[in-house]
Amino acid sequence: MKLALLQMAVGEQKQENLHHAWNMVKDAAQQGAQLAVLPEMFLCPYENESFVRSAEEAGGTAWQTLSRTAAENHIWLVGGSFPEKGGEHLYNTCFVFDPRGRQAARHRKMHLFDIDVEGRQSFRESDTFSAGNDVTVFDTEFGRIGVCICFDLRFPELAGLMTQRGAQMLVVPAAFNMTTGPVHWELLFRQRAVDNQLFTAGVAPARDEAASYVSYANSILCSPWGTVLARAGSDEACLLYDVDFSQNDAVRHQLPLLSAKRTDIYELCEKCK
Repeated sequence: MKLALLQMAVGEQKQENLHHAWNMVKDAAQQGAQLAVLPEMFLCPYENESFVRSAEEAGGTAWQTLSRTAAENHIWLVGGSFPEKGGEHLYNTCFVFDPRGRQAARHRKMHLFDIDVEGRQSFRESDTFSAGNDVTVFDTEFGRIGVCICFDLRFPELAGLMTQRGAQMLVVPAAFNMTTGPVHWELLFRQRAVDNQLFTAGVAPARDEAASYVSYANSILCSPWGTVLARAGSDEACLLYDVDFSQNDAVRHQLPLLSAKRTDIYELCEKCK
């Protein structure tokens, strides 16, 4: 499967961002990409005020544009994330579309980004968003893929649940900042790849030093052995890579972590809602 990680520059204008995303996906498809991934909050700047202004319901303009983009380019599209209206709540949501433009999955960010690193970075997503409750995987002709959003990656239990559901790769639209990114970004993607013996892919907005929230960027792809296969810098980029899910089986055969778990002593399970 040829994977495209689209590290996109995000501006103030919603419609311009949508059009730019469409063009980046089109360019990737013309280069042979079969699955493309947009960054977290590709629709608007990463600010609570922008989240409220840009929010749409599923089926709205952004949803329709992503659906049409997938269909017109005959490509799987992991639509980064944008603010989704759901009843009285707002969610940080990723929609996934198949090559016919049909919605294949929806992931609402489960772990909200509420941090306060003294003297450096402070942000509270929960001032605007509600948390989602679903472990999200979707099936493609290439294999099963898990999707989560940014802060979700910090919780190994969620990655483990997606792996138990058969995920061959974890795709993570994300927007780490200049405080957490340099120390934790690569570490987390490599660690989740090693823990679960699968591919991990993180896609971030390009860096804008003038923004109120500065993205670390550095979109990344890691192998099931924990090797960094591709990595962007700070500028806009399209990373293309041929992913072979048979590598998961090879690594799991050589280093049987998943089959060696002592489920007679401990177990990871998803609670019923």
